[in-house]
Amino acid sequence: MIVVPLKEGENIERALKKFKRKFEKTGVVKELRSRQAFIKPSVSRREQVKKAIYIQKLQREEE
Repeated sequence: MIVVPLKEGENIERALKKFKRKFEKTGVVKELRSRQAFIKPSVSRREQVKKAIYIQKLQREEE
């Protein structure tokens, strides 16, 4: 459960912004989207390898 402590006289928009930030950091929405469809472990591993290759390529080009 996410708790956002409010100070006396604090703006409700600011509190809502704090709540949204904390909620996003928990990763609930990201996990929900990933659970909507089953991805085989081999496919997920392949995607991780492709992502790692892409990042290494970007780092090499940067240097």
